[in-house]
Amino acid sequence: MDESGLIKRAQAGDETAFASLVEAYEKKVYHQALRLLNQPEDAADVTQEVFWKAWQGLPRFQGGSAFSTWLYRLTDNACIDLLRKEKKRRGDVPLEELPPDGSLTIDTAPTPHEALERRELHQAVAEGLSALSEEHRRVLVLREINGLSYQQIAETLELDLGTVKSRIARARTALSKFLKRGNFSPSSPSKEAERR
Repeated sequence: MDESGLIKRAQAGDETAFASLVEAYEKKVYHQALRLLNQPEDAADVTQEVFWKAWQGLPRFQGGSAFSTWLYRLTDNACIDLLRKEKKRRGDVPLEELPPDGSLTIDTAPTPHEALERRELHQAVAEGLSALSEEHRRVLVLREINGLSYQQIAETLELDLGTVKSRIARARTALSKFLKRGNFSPSSPSKEAERR
């Protein structure tokens, strides 16, 4: 069944249809939360909270934006709420590792040296993301990790398109500088990706 059919059934109270939606989006929501919160336990808690809020709010979901955009907005808001609550109790902690979502992996089996370099790069990227401001980390995670278009990010964060483009450019520059200080040279994004 297509997603819109699942949404309609879930809006009518069909828990099986909602479970299919959760299965389709759970990893993406978790990865977004992990990159924003830097803690796997917090990301898991937020993921549960997001789907609980989605279940409760589903009858009011009008479809004005994509279902994924709505979930990303719920995730972003839940993460920001948690960060605000925890800010005084816990400072920013670097990500331990990036989940294996294919963003920095190669299909071929790496040599031990390549595996070490990859782990070091993952750690450097995680630390670089943690070093970004909250507003820059949010847009970069939505763009580079979740693969949202600039327009989808603008809708998710309720920002002007120009603001999104500016923040992404600044976030990429800041992350690139961070990686270069650690002797990592990230490849520049393709022009194709820039046009999306």
